[in-house]
Amino acid sequence: MEMEGVLQAGDAKDWVYKGEGAANLILSYTGSSPSMLGKVLRVKKILKDKLQPAPSCMVFSSYEQLLWGHIPELVDSVKQDCLAQAYAVHVMSKHLGDSHVDGGVRVAVSREFLELVEKNVLSSRPSWRVNASSIDSTADAALLIADHSLFSGNPRGSNCIAVEIKAKCGFLPLSEYISKENSIKKQVTRYKMHQHLKFHQGEISKTSEYNPLDLFSGSKERICVSIKSFFSTPQNNFRVFVNGSLVFGGMGGGADNVLPAEKDKCLEDLSKVSGLELPDFIELLSEAIFRSGVLGKLLTTQKLDDHDIEGAIHLYYNIISQPCLVCKDITDAELLSKYTLLHSLSLDKSLKIIRDFLVSATAKDCSLMISFRPRESGTTNSEYDSVFLESVKQTYDYKAYFVDLDVKPLEKMEHYFKLDQKIVNFYTRNRETMPSPKGSNTKDTSLIKLQH
Repeated sequence: MEMEGVLQAGDAKDWVYKGEGAANLILSYTGSSPSMLGKVLRVKKILKDKLQPAPSCMVFSSYEQLLWGHIPELVDSVKQDCLAQAYAVHVMSKHLGDSHVDGGVRVAVSREFLELVEKNVLSSRPSWRVNASSIDSTADAALLIADHSLFSGNPRGSNCIAVEIKAKCGFLPLSEYISKENSIKKQVTRYKMHQHLKFHQGEISKTSEYNPLDLFSGSKERICVSIKSFFSTPQNNFRVFVNGSLVFGGMGGGADNVLPAEKDKCLEDLSKVSGLELPDFIELLSEAIFRSGVLGKLLTTQKLDDHDIEGAIHLYYNIISQPCLVCKDITDAELLSKYTLLHSLSLDKSLKIIRDFLVSATAKDCSLMISFRPRESGTTNSEYDSVFLESVKQTYDYKAYFVDLDVKPLEKMEHYFKLDQKIVNFYTRNRETMPSPKGSNTKDTSLIKLQH
């Protein structure tokens, strides 16, 4: 879908910085046009360091044509420069559910509009994001999406609280293709291991207490534990919005720890607009996550990766018809024989495994937005699901949407493999000496089950 008209230089003043990820910058609308109210604009970015792997796919290589060619809408969308929208609608919504995915509409933008926006938002962006990337001013379109930190058509006087959660990988891999020296991956979450590497590299000032296995456990108590851990170290995994404005968490992942004053201010804002104290809010959020079942869908999609990168990388070399750079370093005969079998798989089978891996990679990296507003008393027929919060005797409407559902580039496979080895090697070598945040036991696999 495409919207008529072009955003011109004069429109730039109506768009303000809302946040950003690796591939896109998000702008929030502050003007008065009825067609734009309650919307955000997703603008493409380009990396300043050309040696870095692209965070998301912009065009299809001939190998990507092979991978996704069976979905004509995707191939057509590349020509029309709306791949992100088509991938969300034609691939990710099949896994995550139509009612939780918003493809948005494409809107034309002028170069002058993008250049002015870039200038206007510069001071709002985290400095490390500014150093890494800039708005792609050559793009001729952006994606207009509903602002899921708001409810559309909010009843007058009712306030909306929204939470954005980047849940990360919610299971421990069991793949037979994981080498013996990397078997720690089957006991410790990828998230925890990566935290230690980031701490060592100075990217964060303390490791997070968050354990994805808690959030995906299907146990309301453990979901509560994971949400409490977000409040002490949100990093770029957790943000809270009140009426569309960010009140807690990092701007696009810039803040890795929270000053007590910032936390107090957030709780004050929350309490002011909702009357909820922190325990009530955690209860409300946990109940909605537990009830909605959305994380069950997300976990099932993540588990499409049943080979792990240590298996999938071999299929990547099958597809690009090049000698496998991983096999040449393998000395374990048993493992080499397993990898040789992978290399004997047909092209169709290789493509299917890599497609599943890349869909899973999107699911491990996307965010979940859950928004709440108090239901007006006496209302029974609402289009939204609801949660009754016993502690305040109030019913809340809520909605849940997945955002950041970009297709991952095939060429990123080698990067995924190298990063995986780096994370695991560092953790294996240094785990005895590493700081351990208090939190759950990551070895507890008995409770990792789908939500019902």
